[in-house]
Amino acid sequence: MSIKENLQSIKSELPAQVTLVAVSKTKPLELIQEAYDAGLRDFGENYAQELAEKETLLPKDIRWHAIGHLQTNKVKYIAPFVHLIHAVDSSKLLEEIDKQARKNKRVIDCLLQIYIAREETKFGFSFEECEGYLQTEDFKKLEHIKITGLMGMATNTSDDKQIRNEFRSLKEFFEKLTTINFETSNFKLQTLSMGMSSDYKIAIEEGSTLVRIGSSIFGERNYTK
Repeated sequence: MSIKENLQSIKSELPAQVTLVAVSKTKPLELIQEAYDAGLRDFGENYAQELAEKETLLPKDIRWHAIGHLQTNKVKYIAPFVHLIHAVDSSKLLEEIDKQARKNKRVIDCLLQIYIAREETKFGFSFEECEGYLQTEDFKKLEHIKITGLMGMATNTSDDKQIRNEFRSLKEFFEKLTTINFETSNFKLQTLSMGMSSDYKIAIEEGSTLVRIGSSIFGERNYTK
């Protein structure tokens, strides 16, 4: 099927409250433009410099999402324009985002990445680390970021029950945090980002409000620039 047909098929399955982000890393400009022409406006990139390059060459009303593991020294490339940074997995990274956002006179929306998988290759705060950090003075003083949600990646496994349990644990933690008054203006949970091409249907059933889908839109092939 074409990209347009793939998008129509996926969107027909998504509840109205779920945002679809197309994972466009390594994809050529013409395929991203094709998805844009089919009505999509949210695109996610893993690599900051590739994201910055594409931002200069594609329509300006695209909402660019930084979805991969982000190094602190790469934040400067995307700070002027990024719509949402998904994988904030440390206080050090969040402080750098705040610094670069201040330089650009803007507030950058961010999602805290929570470690829910049984894999050492995944990143993120533990539940305890996250809750504790949100109550620190170091967090409260950050004025150029806003935590608008949480994100998590399930274990890469064929065990749907395990995937479901991991997503459910994050949803329960999300709901717990919404009941706590952190007395800070830089924290307001709205987005729960869970689910990729292989598991987004389970994620939606467990409460995800944002899914990141690549291969089901663009196909499995990796493209080079």
